[in-house]
Amino acid sequence: MLAEEVAQALDMPLLQWHIKSTTKAQQGLYEYDAVSRLRDSQLSDVDGGERVKDIHNYIIKGVLWQAFTADRPVALLIDEIDKADIEFPNDLLREIDRMEFYCYETRELIKAKHRPLVFITSNNEKELPDAFLRRCFFHYIKFPDAATMQSIVEVHFPGLKKELLAAAMKTFFEVRSLPGLKKKPSTSELLDWLKLLLAEDIPPEALHNKDDKMAVPPLVGALLKNEQDTTLFEKLMFMQRHNR
Repeated sequence: MLAEEVAQALDMPLLQWHIKSTTKAQQGLYEYDAVSRLRDSQLSDVDGGERVKDIHNYIIKGVLWQAFTADRPVALLIDEIDKADIEFPNDLLREIDRMEFYCYETRELIKAKHRPLVFITSNNEKELPDAFLRRCFFHYIKFPDAATMQSIVEVHFPGLKKELLAAAMKTFFEVRSLPGLKKKPSTSELLDWLKLLLAEDIPPEALHNKDDKMAVPPLVGALLKNEQDTTLFEKLMFMQRHNR
């Protein structure tokens, strides 16, 4: 979202590269489609083989090539870089640092006409190399406080009843604050949970006991996403009832 907002504010085109576990750094530069060239060469008697003679026809330009050769500055989003292999950031280190790379098939140096504004996101699933981080401006997005979270919810659910919103927010932050959770519920879990509460027409009073003690929330599976956290939550609720 930051990349989208900055690109819009600066009137820049936005190129996006969404990283997967199978993504290779070379794909961001270019790929040489040798199979297509071989197939076309076998058909050269039919079409004269003119296409086969020009290797540029078989070079698939990646997002970095597109960003470097754009006629105007662009914003480039490399999304969730930590999903790829641990060597992925190092493989792009020189190219992003020097804003150039060499295409061996065409024997040309691709240099950036305009330095792109590069945004790189990470979920911290893997540690990024120090040499890579040294070249980055690091910004950690803190988890929203209650007031900010309420504003986020109101954007997605305008007109939500205040009683339900207050009860849901209180329950959400109580669940999130439980010690020992493997995966704390995040903003997306809260929004999904609220959507289910509205769909099932759950009343606000169902979220808490009369004595205002924490209860097992309805549809808790929208907040807790693994067996360990669910079991821990149930144990804490049992201990709370036992100590009353």
